[in-house]
Amino acid sequence: MIDLEVPKKFRPLVAQARGMAEEVFWPISRKYDRAEHEYPAELDLVSAVIDGLSDSGAGQGAGASSSTRAKDDGATEGDVAAVGSGRRAKGERENRNGSNLSSVLSILETCRGDVGLTLSIPRQGLGNAAIAAVATEEQKARYAGKWAAMAITEPEVGSDSGAIRTTAVKDGDEYVINGEKIYVTAGERAELVVVWATLDRSLGKQAIKSFVVRRDNPGMRLVRLEHKLGIRASDTAAFSLEDCRVPAEDLLGDPGIRIEGGFGGAMQTFDNTRPLVAAMALGLTRASLDRTTELLADAGVVPDPDRPAATQPAAAARLLQMEADYQAAYLLTLRAAWMADNGKPNSMEASMAKAKAGRTCVEVSLACVELAGATGYAETELLEKWARDSKILDIFEGTQQIQLLVIARRLLGYSSRELK
Repeated sequence: MIDLEVPKKFRPLVAQARGMAEEVFWPISRKYDRAEHEYPAELDLVSAVIDGLSDSGAGQGAGASSSTRAKDDGATEGDVAAVGSGRRAKGERENRNGSNLSSVLSILETCRGDVGLTLSIPRQGLGNAAIAAVATEEQKARYAGKWAAMAITEPEVGSDSGAIRTTAVKDGDEYVINGEKIYVTAGERAELVVVWATLDRSLGKQAIKSFVVRRDNPGMRLVRLEHKLGIRASDTAAFSLEDCRVPAEDLLGDPGIRIEGGFGGAMQTFDNTRPLVAAMALGLTRASLDRTTELLADAGVVPDPDRPAATQPAAAARLLQMEADYQAAYLLTLRAAWMADNGKPNSMEASMAKAKAGRTCVEVSLACVELAGATGYAETELLEKWARDSKILDIFEGTQQIQLLVIARRLLGYSSRELK
């Protein structure tokens, strides 16, 4: 059973993240939306604060870098006790609230401030979550303290990760990687890039592995930085890999090709990162709802959750409906993170959270612009920026359509080959 209250040990972290959103991110949000590709220097101080929290143990995991999966110890759903209850029946195991949940809660708060700035915090990249998901303990120690981006998407190979064309060929103690990668979040600024490549294209997705490539590797060339609709504070890069030599020890996890289930290790990355992206969407949704509620209250429109929606102004009823959607997405996201912390397979739940939160974020942010009228469309408020930022959260780490496909496969018991 899951206690729906924020665990007491995470409350200082949540408060710190909320303060960061309101006191650091909001004041500079518009500045770096306009100054695309300019590194937000203010984030160096933010990064130092996060490092201090992590070193002291108070952070309990301040972002993507600390998100990982607990080892499955064989516990069943009935083995887990209620959080904070202080009581466990015979045979029950203590519930674990770990780095996945703390990362979700902290990212929700920072993205209430600004999604692009959150994605630009050093050493908190999505590639860090990929390393946490599949790296060996030795690799985790070796890459500790590094900022890692993640490179999956290729030209003409968007949502189908199994169709990756980038190749990695073993040559002695190295792999030689050739291919192209696009839409790499924080690709220019990161120190490491986690590159997905195939060891043998004839074997399909089972031969796909992830490699850690150092950003200064001469075989990986920055082609361009993208100009984007939203999250403009975050750089998005395209790379060309030409005879890019990577030490064999930088292949994440098991180097062997397993015909059955071999793709699972690489895909476990998404089980970690999709709840994080859902948390990003939740933060932006929360910000839009809070600000719109304030603006409507100034105009005399105050929703009352204890009254039937039909008896309230249309704007108030709309806010109540959007609040319900937010809460549904929030609970799905907490569930996916909790399952990862407790060693439970969460692939379907991670997709559910990402699908619901991403779609809710887009619908709510656009509706809030509409409800705020001319104020919502103007640059005097951040509502129009949040509406632009929202769209990517329904796309990256797997589009809405891909999430629904993953959910359908899990519910119906079909493989990716049987249900496309």
